[in-house]
Amino acid sequence: MSGLTRSAFIARGAMATGSLYGAGAVSGYVSRALAQSGAGDVDILNFALTLEYLEAAFYKEGLKKAKLSGDAKKLASEIADHEQQHVDALTQTIKKLGGKPVAAPGVKFPFKDQKSFLKLAQVFEDTGVSAYNGAAPMISSKEVLGAAGSIVQVEARHAAAIRLLNGEDPSPAAFDPTLTKNQVLKAVMPYIQG
Repeated sequence: MSGLTRSAFIARGAMATGSLYGAGAVSGYVSRALAQSGAGDVDILNFALTLEYLEAAFYKEGLKKAKLSGDAKKLASEIADHEQQHVDALTQTIKKLGGKPVAAPGVKFPFKDQKSFLKLAQVFEDTGVSAYNGAAPMISSKEVLGAAGSIVQVEARHAAAIRLLNGEDPSPAAFDPTLTKNQVLKAVMPYIQG
């Protein structure tokens, strides 16, 4: 990846995603997110903030529309609170670093019931963990890396709890995978609206 800036890398990922899903999939929202001024840790944090916005909106909408009950409802409520706390913490950190937090995107989720909600929750949680893992080596500040590390641990617990509710192994491997920005964009773009 020599000679390729982080912003260019993200932009290429967005374009590749657009070619997969059609030009309309690469919304104005993503363009604005990629055009944010600043570099390095602020860019990484804004990318993380985008994912946290998506998850926070997902759980909020799920609690209203997915007809959740029992353990699923209890867990979704707890995770919704955590995701909002992540949004707040990332927003404050970006501002402290002199950056401008990206705006929350419009979203659209295709779940219709508890089963489809939990299936999509697993996609989001697994993607979130792997996205943080992929971004960690690019973070310059030890403080920012520590904060991201504390978030990814909670995201991993979310993923394990969702997997249990889906009847799947909560810890299917000894190591979590990492995702590139291209892979993260491919996973989440279908749910972001312009």
